[in-house]
Amino acid sequence: MAEAGAGRAYLALLRGQVRAQASYRVSFVVDLVSNVGATVFDVLSVLVLFRVTRDLAGFGLAEAMVMVGLSTAAFATADLAVGNIERVKHYVRTGLFDTILVRPLGSLPQLLLMDLPLRKVSRVLFGVAVLVAALAVADVDWTPGRVALAVVAPLAGAVFFGSIFVIGASVAFWWIESGEIANAFTYGGRDFTSYPVTVYGGWFRRLFAYGLGFAFVAYHPALALLGRADPLGLPAWVGWAAPGVAVVAATVAAVVWRTGVRHYRSTGS
Repeated sequence: MAEAGAGRAYLALLRGQVRAQASYRVSFVVDLVSNVGATVFDVLSVLVLFRVTRDLAGFGLAEAMVMVGLSTAAFATADLAVGNIERVKHYVRTGLFDTILVRPLGSLPQLLLMDLPLRKVSRVLFGVAVLVAALAVADVDWTPGRVALAVVAPLAGAVFFGSIFVIGASVAFWWIESGEIANAFTYGGRDFTSYPVTVYGGWFRRLFAYGLGFAFVAYHPALALLGRADPLGLPAWVGWAAPGVAVVAATVAAVVWRTGVRHYRSTGS
């Protein structure tokens, strides 16, 4: 019964956000259209790069666009669902986080639903469109497994990016002005996953691609979809490991968030 009551409360919060943001229809439509802009430029930057070269670290344009599509769809979905968690530093600094904790609901779902940026739906649609177009152009030997991977990989990437958002925002419980550091891993991670990891080298690739797991958002799923061997020598099954990496990232994010909430001390304001 308690779970059903909480579910109804979350649904009421979501309905309230939809009504509030859609009440001014012209403004909402303008927001929807203008929000596609940043994502379009991310894709255009890769297309411009291929105007001066025929391949990028051994990958052609169609193959690179599969990675761009996976990365864009995953990040846009995470940014829609979890991106507003960046405001947690404002709630901590002003003491407004107290009002969240006194409610009989989970603090993280409340924060996500209170400021859900529905205008970012257009970014998700654009990212999915880029992925579908890239997969249609690329030479993919479709099998039932690859069809499932094409659906699951962007969702796993969204969970992974969402976990990075939560972990980055949780740092505010200890360090209020942690925003730029967190952005380096969220938006920097998005840029990292838009290109083959073979572009990078040395400690930087080892840290971001495998230490932090960003290679499992787009690079390795793209290799599995395209049926290509990894130039770095990793086995083929790694391309199917994205869901497992996402589960690990979500578990770490949940632990960090709960630890941060327990560490929270009200400003008393």
